[in-house]
Amino acid sequence: MVDTVNDLQQLAVQAAAEKKAFDILVLDLRNRSDLTDYFVICSGNSRMQVQAIADSVLDEVYQSAHRLSSIEGYTSGNWVVLDLIDVVVHIFHKDIRVQYDLERLWGDVPVIEVACQE
Repeated sequence: MVDTVNDLQQLAVQAAAEKKAFDILVLDLRNRSDLTDYFVICSGNSRMQVQAIADSVLDEVYQSAHRLSSIEGYTSGNWVVLDLIDVVVHIFHKDIRVQYDLERLWGDVPVIEVACQE
């Protein structure tokens, strides 16, 4: 199961990076939350880019054995949340990310180094 979760986390990171998402972080919530194992957090410069990042992640998920539980915020394009059960992907417009500051709220959890393949 751990390999599957790690694969899903990497799939989300790579799909976001392909659409030029920036400030990509992975927060390890395994010891803090029963709802999910990881948060993948990233930013885009515009509503269109945020939606393109979400589309890229969704395309990869639909082509894999993983499944989407729910999606929120896609229409507004300010903060899109993709609930992939073991991984929750937060895609922010850069200005909105500063406002909500999830990294500070979850500041006591480990941050996983993100390695994106170019």
